[in-house]
Amino acid sequence: MSNPTTRVLALLELLQSHSHASGGELARKLGVDGRTLRRYINILEEIGIPLTAERGRYGGYRLVSGYKLPPMMFTNEETLAISLGLLAARSLNMGNMTTAVASAQAKLERVMPQKLKQQLRALDENITLDFLPSPAPASATLATLASATQDRRRTVFDYVGSSPDANGDEARTRREFDSYGLVFRRSRWYAVGHCHLRAELRTFRLDRIQQLHQLDTPFQRPQDFDAAAYLTQSFSNMDSAIEAELLLHTDLASASARLGDEVGLLTPKGDSVLWRAQTGCLGWFALQLVQMPFTFEVLSPPDLKDELRRHAKRLLAMTKA
Repeated sequence: MSNPTTRVLALLELLQSHSHASGGELARKLGVDGRTLRRYINILEEIGIPLTAERGRYGGYRLVSGYKLPPMMFTNEETLAISLGLLAARSLNMGNMTTAVASAQAKLERVMPQKLKQQLRALDENITLDFLPSPAPASATLATLASATQDRRRTVFDYVGSSPDANGDEARTRREFDSYGLVFRRSRWYAVGHCHLRAELRTFRLDRIQQLHQLDTPFQRPQDFDAAAYLTQSFSNMDSAIEAELLLHTDLASASARLGDEVGLLTPKGDSVLWRAQTGCLGWFALQLVQMPFTFEVLSPPDLKDELRRHAKRLLAMTKA
């Protein structure tokens, strides 16, 4: 920190982060003597930073209460770190916050030195963050759940299921939920916590949450609960499930609109779509297939065909009753 200007900026940073600091403490952190510190204080006052100095044993310096400081000043390394963070944020699924990220990046670039701006553009044009495309939650949903998680306050929302109801409409359930943590995994945002409707731990996708409100009802989160570890275990259980492969007689757009990509991988194959999926229960999976609006061919496993026949017989019996 040999540059006096750098030390003055460092002093301003110290005064912002400490409500009160003694002269000796500030001089020690800056690596200067008391006389030099007072010179730096005078420089800040000359450029319009209002400070108060208190004499005596417990005296020191502080910024005038309520004063709004000018924009933060960063070193080149700090500016580059912030810019890289914005590049990463732009690739996350954050709904309508994408515009805010782009705006923040544009403002930062306007005050960057030309060399630093060139470095950032080189990173932007040559770095690829491999996030899979997926539905994004509203920024208000993310913010409300984060606040409720921090404050330990229950939330209530409508949750849109992955499969339609008997009438072909989106299946919605009203949930009261104690959020224990939020996790970004596999290009999606998840909330992990206690669902009062099911009376157990559940994981919810944020992009499926609607009409979210925070309640005044407090809750206690289990001690040392690790939301990321719980989600990892849930995915591990899913990954060890039964693998199924089907040929859907439709186009990719229709298959994606109906299924999304939460239960498998959709790949165009001629005039059809190859669907590789995983399930923990063939009976449940066969029931979802029965509700699809297009025809399909089961490639594997053979037991899935048996489950479909069982459902078909049950439906035929119901029509004869």
